[in-house]
Amino acid sequence: MSLSSILLKRSQLQRRIIAAVNVYGTRSFTTTEGHRPTIVHKRSLDILHDPWFNKGTAFSMTERDRLDLRGLLPPNVMSSEQQIERFMADLKRLQLSARDGPSDPNNLAKWRILNRLHDRNETMYYKVLIDNIEEYAPVVYTPTVGLVCQNYSGLFRRPRGMYFSVEDRGEMMSMVYNWPADQVDMIVVTDGSRILGLGDLGVQGIGIAIGKLDLYVAAAGINPQRVLPVMIDVGTNNEKLLKDPLYLGLQEYRLDGEEYLAVIDEFMEAVFTRWPNVIVQFEDFQSKWAFKLLQRYRNDYRMFNDDVQGTAGVALAGLLGAVRAQGRPMIDFPKMKIVVAGAGSAGIGVLNAARKTMARMLGDTEVAFESAKRQFWVVDANGLLTEARDNIDPDARPFARNVKESERQGLREGAKLVEVVQQVKPDVLLGLSAVGGLFSKEVLEALKSSTSTRPAIFPMSNPTKNAECTPEEAFSIVGDSIIFGSGSPFANVDLGNGHIGHCNQANNMFLFPGIGLGTLLSGSRIVSDGMLQAAAECLASYMTEEEVLKGIIYPSISRIRDITKEVAASVIKEAIEEDLAEGYREMDGRELRKLNEEEIKNFVMNNMWIPEYPTLVYKKD
Repeated sequence: MSLSSILLKRSQLQRRIIAAVNVYGTRSFTTTEGHRPTIVHKRSLDILHDPWFNKGTAFSMTERDRLDLRGLLPPNVMSSEQQIERFMADLKRLQLSARDGPSDPNNLAKWRILNRLHDRNETMYYKVLIDNIEEYAPVVYTPTVGLVCQNYSGLFRRPRGMYFSVEDRGEMMSMVYNWPADQVDMIVVTDGSRILGLGDLGVQGIGIAIGKLDLYVAAAGINPQRVLPVMIDVGTNNEKLLKDPLYLGLQEYRLDGEEYLAVIDEFMEAVFTRWPNVIVQFEDFQSKWAFKLLQRYRNDYRMFNDDVQGTAGVALAGLLGAVRAQGRPMIDFPKMKIVVAGAGSAGIGVLNAARKTMARMLGDTEVAFESAKRQFWVVDANGLLTEARDNIDPDARPFARNVKESERQGLREGAKLVEVVQQVKPDVLLGLSAVGGLFSKEVLEALKSSTSTRPAIFPMSNPTKNAECTPEEAFSIVGDSIIFGSGSPFANVDLGNGHIGHCNQANNMFLFPGIGLGTLLSGSRIVSDGMLQAAAECLASYMTEEEVLKGIIYPSISRIRDITKEVAASVIKEAIEEDLAEGYREMDGRELRKLNEEEIKNFVMNNMWIPEYPTLVYKKD
């Protein structure tokens, strides 16, 4: 080919690129050669300082010339694999010299190192996270994220996400336009009032929103340029933070009542005005507000509360898995006797989800719904909850036991947990209390009298120190045949003679990414109960019969992308069945309804972002 022909072809390709940008107004598009160049409006050091576009030493020589980078980087061009290999070797070396105390010698050091990578190169950060998800999920999220939030004011180096506060009342509608992305698919928002089991951490709770969105990117393939962590600072009631001169938030007591609602209302109106198709996940709001805000917004906005609905879904999947592990069909679920320790937002969310599922299995009638509540015994800080209790929380009231029925069982209002377990002989003991060690030796001894041959023990409170018991305690006291599931990760227990006690982590990560992705791709305007239940049932049925009979009721986190694909597909199918699906981008609701089950899964997979360096093309503003 002659030089003139080459120049002509290059000129034509450049015109096609510029034309595509002018027509579609987007940074990425497919050229006739099948590549997806990304249009950038910066060069030189500005590119190297932008974590969205920085490739470090992986910039090709052609790109270095095109973007004025020649001479600003070492001359050796490295592949992304070589970069990661170098980073991992550095991480292993650095974490040894950055220990943070005997109880958690490595994870906070790992978080610091990963966070620095996130600050300079997002693509490489997410590639490291996805390729090592089993090791690093506990670092970027629970349990390490709790330690991060407790120390966030001291760890803060670079702003990430947005902060809305009491001081911004009347300004939020204009503030949302300060965020540079014209398209946001997912927001995780917290007010910092109940971070994990650690209580009120105020503005430092932003760490929980950041960590959650890291998992949305890694597990669901939500594009990291389209996620937004948000902190709503309405003050704090944490006396230590109010007196801490280094605290980064408002040092005043929390707003309450109508003033508080007005702030959240203004925030919701602002973000949905700018990004009408965004999904907002509420995270770690205190129980007092979690249910109220969920009911206030769920029918008008694309939103859900992970502590209420996500925890409920993953716990429900565990309960259904326990039925399978006992060698029974899932249809036997309405016969299970369940003692629940904890009546906060998570506990009540689990109860509501389990009750609805039982009622549906019993025929989905009003009588079935009323009958299902008799399978639950709720124990809070004041003991067994009965109708004799004064000032019952309205959200917990439906699960208060009938006084006469309780007396016939030998139980009274306020009975201690150990008494309830002794008398009920439950199939499942579920902990959502945030009280570490609540399942004492006496409680676990009482569970040995369970009528089930394989009782299930679920200490689900986070972080690890708040777990109601350890797996070693459960297996050694109750027996080798139990089903064990926890909120935080624990190692499997060696039972001797080649037998393993499997420690299943009932991690919300198995569900919320699929719920978010499925809602996004379905185009549903709300997150319905049916969509949430479909997600839970999909997770419950994910494990093989052989795995379940071994006591493995949740999958390995290493399979998280496949799990998320399956859950998202189930959510989309349910949205279609409920006539809620309006479609996504070129796949409108009518086309979506034509897809079969396998095609829906392929549609999900094809819309999951993969961390690969794009070809960068400079275009002047």
